[in-house]
Amino acid sequence: MNIQIFGKPKCFDTKKAERYFKERGVKFQAIDILQKGLSRGELNSVIASVGIDALASDKAPEYHLFKYLLPDAKPEKLLECPGLYKTPIVRNGKSATVGHSPEVWNKWLAD
Repeated sequence: MNIQIFGKPKCFDTKKAERYFKERGVKFQAIDILQKGLSRGELNSVIASVGIDALASDKAPEYHLFKYLLPDAKPEKLLECPGLYKTPIVRNGKSATVGHSPEVWNKWLAD
């Protein structure tokens, strides 16, 4: 299992995701999405798992512009504005979740 948690430092759900994996003794890599963002490859992998619209937070100031973009322009907007991401984004290889999703994480641990 190769867990990566992309989150914002002050995000409550990111802290809950980190606590979830710590309590179960699962090592993970915590990445500050505001500083590092996602690479194009990571973004494409997450989009394949959850879809592009699940990645954008409707609470972000830039969201009002994002929701009207053409589908081809949305990945570029996410790459240039990491504050737009809904967090946490938790990756396990090719699988990913957005937000607090312990039901999915439980399945990952059971496999």
